[in-house]
Amino acid sequence: MSGLQELRAAGLVIYRCVATEIQYLLMQASYADHHWTPPKGHVDPGESDLETALRETQEEAGLSRNDFTLIDSFKKELKYEVRGKPKTVIYWLAELNNGSKEVTLSEEHQEYRWLPLAEASSLAKFPEMISTLEESEEFIKKYKQK
Repeated sequence: MSGLQELRAAGLVIYRCVATEIQYLLMQASYADHHWTPPKGHVDPGESDLETALRETQEEAGLSRNDFTLIDSFKKELKYEVRGKPKTVIYWLAELNNGSKEVTLSEEHQEYRWLPLAEASSLAKFPEMISTLEESEEFIKKYKQK
């Protein structure tokens, strides 16, 4: 171990189906480079990754556990560096139960959008996030065929 404290975060890739289109919830940060991501945040001491993902989704998007169906057979781990420190982000997939449910932003975000894969990928920018969205799309299409 290099002595660098690894940063750890968790969140949910939330989607909804509108007619035949799969749309993903992306939220724009109200700080730094105003990047777009699904709801996520840092894991607090004593908290599991999934507990963090659920808490952060509630805090950042106003969506509680009753607002979506967690698809826990899809879990994606992203690893990258932030300001020279290794970071791991775990995402689960979740389907919004009520497609017209209102998202309520915290002060951490300034805007949100429901977007199909191509638009979501162009806003997401980071290769790891784009591949997570692409894998989510493939998984949802197979999942929906069941």
